[in-house]
Amino acid sequence: MKRLALAIVYVAIGLFLVFVIGGYVLPGTSHVERQATIAAPPEKVFAIASDLRRSGEWSPWFGLDPALAVSYEGTGPGVGQKMSWRSDKPEVGDGSQTVTGYTENQKVDWALDFGDMGQATASMALTAEGGGTRVVWSFDTNLNSMFERWLGLMFDRWIGADYERGLANLKALAEKQ
Repeated sequence: MKRLALAIVYVAIGLFLVFVIGGYVLPGTSHVERQATIAAPPEKVFAIASDLRRSGEWSPWFGLDPALAVSYEGTGPGVGQKMSWRSDKPEVGDGSQTVTGYTENQKVDWALDFGDMGQATASMALTAEGGGTRVVWSFDTNLNSMFERWLGLMFDRWIGADYERGLANLKALAEKQ
């Protein structure tokens, strides 16, 4: 019995050391990126994707909470436009998205603030390709604690799936109009 208890203690110490050492070895940042080709010109895609007021038409997160409360600041697309949201659903939460970079028909950059859950940046780059547009949507965040670094291993799976849905929605919308 004493041997079993000692083995359990050694396993627990070993797991703790793996968690701690792994937390220091894992990257301190996370990058998620998805791409799609849309059969529409860059100016058409950009008009939809760069205007936060149009996010509800294609964003994968709007459908998660029909009672989502959204407010907008700024007169239109461009640097400074801001969207804030509030939701009682934990998978949506509260936060804001602000346009920080804006290159007409080419790229839009956003600062994301998820309140207690942290901050991140995202961007969408558009490139004319054949008769359509190649869209690259990316997400970047710093992982400050050991726990966040371990969670960072799952970001590509979690956020990537949402980005794939969002790009599919954007593609359907841009190709339909």
